[in-house]
Amino acid sequence: MTSKVIMLVEDNQSDIELTKRAFLKHHISNELLIAHDGQEALDYLFATDTSPMPAVVLLDLKLPRVDGLEVLRRIRDDERTRRLPVVILTSSKEEPDVIKSYDLGVNSYIRKPVDFVQFSNAIQTLGLYWLVLNESPPQRSKGPEEES
Repeated sequence: MTSKVIMLVEDNQSDIELTKRAFLKHHISNELLIAHDGQEALDYLFATDTSPMPAVVLLDLKLPRVDGLEVLRRIRDDERTRRLPVVILTSSKEEPDVIKSYDLGVNSYIRKPVDFVQFSNAIQTLGLYWLVLNESPPQRSKGPEEES
């Protein structure tokens, strides 16, 4: 059985490294796919090749090219990714961001703690819940253009 893949959509290299350190500290050995902007995430998620669909997407809101809310909107608007678990992991404390995220169907909204220990504990809890406890939906089905 293959390990569940996690997609991190984050443009801040320091936050990427912090996330990797937290995964390592808590022995989360799942493959971590990094998308450095929203367009890169969408390109991966909607590719027609056999790339594994992530078990969960950790999505920042403030991204270049395509922002996190638009990424979430496109994920929810497509039949192939509609049920994909998406967790907003952001430093935004803006109430409209929280409301809009839930309106668009986010599964969870987590503010990034500033302190590494708190951040590390948040990642551990995320990993336990989304990779072990949560029952994931079936893998994406083929899009209309892929069916024979």
